[in-house]
Amino acid sequence: MSQETLDRIAEKITTLHGQDSIKEAKLNFGKPMIIVDSETWNIATAKLLHDDESLQFDFLTCITGVDYEEHMEVIYNFYSTTLDQYLYVKVQTSREEPTVMSADPIWKSADYMERETFDLLGIDFPGHWRLKRILLEDDWEGYPLRKDYITDKKALGLD
Repeated sequence: MSQETLDRIAEKITTLHGQDSIKEAKLNFGKPMIIVDSETWNIATAKLLHDDESLQFDFLTCITGVDYEEHMEVIYNFYSTTLDQYLYVKVQTSREEPTVMSADPIWKSADYMERETFDLLGIDFPGHWRLKRILLEDDWEGYPLRKDYITDKKALGLD
């Protein structure tokens, strides 16, 4: 069932955005996973995943951000409550200006998770209704989960 779901998703996204729109599509621990760049992850892709009768990913369970030094990545975990199927979407973006379209207009559960990812990794989410720091002070400098973040270990009592 998962391979069928993966093939169906890959076909629909390829139809929407073209042949090279998916960087990779595979089963990850038995669940469908696709990797796309930030240009492919747009409102049309999100609506497709949410609204298409054969997909119906109505529940965004988790958003995670990762710094791989050569690029940044945002991972979305989706579930269809009506069709009992899962999907992982990895969206790759540059480190210099990390930008990934917000999923908040489609899945309201993205609100807090995108703000947290912005706060700790500095990834911008255009289309988010109120993207601002949520965990750190507004005047905090930098993004603590980035690999290039420099801490003052002595000031933190870690020296």
